[in-house]
Amino acid sequence: RDRYQRRVHGDTKIKSKKGVNMSALRQIAFYGKGGIGKSTTSQNTLAAMCHYYGQKILIVGCDPKADSTRLILHEKAQSTIMQLASEAGTVEDLELEDVCKPGAAEFHPENDEITDGYIMCTESGGPEPGVGCAGRGVITAINFLEEEGAYDDELDFVSYDVLGDVVCGGFAMPIREGKAQEIYIVMSGEMMAMYAANNISKGILKYANTGGVRLAGLICNARMTDREYDLAKHLAMQIGTQMIHFVPRSNHVQRAELRRMTVVEYSPNHDQAMEYKELARKIIANDLKVIPTPLEMDDLEALLMEFGLEEDADEAIVGQKEEA
Repeated sequence: RDRYQRRVHGDTKIKSKKGVNMSALRQIAFYGKGGIGKSTTSQNTLAAMCHYYGQKILIVGCDPKADSTRLILHEKAQSTIMQLASEAGTVEDLELEDVCKPGAAEFHPENDEITDGYIMCTESGGPEPGVGCAGRGVITAINFLEEEGAYDDELDFVSYDVLGDVVCGGFAMPIREGKAQEIYIVMSGEMMAMYAANNISKGILKYANTGGVRLAGLICNARMTDREYDLAKHLAMQIGTQMIHFVPRSNHVQRAELRRMTVVEYSPNHDQAMEYKELARKIIANDLKVIPTPLEMDDLEALLMEFGLEEDADEAIVGQKEEA
């Protein structure tokens, strides 16, 4: 049978967790504040890893919006594990092929015209807004995928795309339970994005010694703020990691998104596709994984003042209006 049949229909290639060499499987996660472009950045980067470097990837979306795989699937939103479990009765009534979908076009396991890699997609989902705990959906989904053998020995990477900050224990689950070993934080030169990045570093630090999780780098998804590159690089240095890549802002990302595509698939020779290609290369080759040294709030604010919008900013400007 073809590769797709082997991946999701019970061939011997699909094994239980015990049958897989988990140490050879790289489990990464993308974290970052809401609205920073984390899901867009992660999908474009993973698409580049598959397209240019032939990597075989499983994406586990850990956001109730279920938007972690839409550009890979060319769909508005994938049916989630929690949604399908609710319709079926319980999660035990589901099969792996019910929740794990192959990527569209060149990312499909059957399509080897462009790449030998492929991307499989699943979304954890969650309750309706304002009802229940979405973090529980993440825990339920990951446990189900492990028990059903989704993490098979063909895969090179499992990637978790996780909602926002890590103040919720459910969303911290990939860190807390040692599922993700490499954390990439998507941030920008904006204050709240940097605050979230520092907070996520605190979560990594908390579980680093028990779960083996490490911070692998900051990805600056540029918002074109003043001195953004310098600020992001200095923050990375302060918390003991690297700015693994600075992704410039480009309208080509939105043009691709309107077609529910990644830039890599939509326009593989465009400069922005080359940026994602380089980020993909860096992640594949990355061996700098550290226990972070997050900043205290006063130190973080001092950093923002030093590299912020005012080059000579000091405490005297706090609360002062712009001069007429």
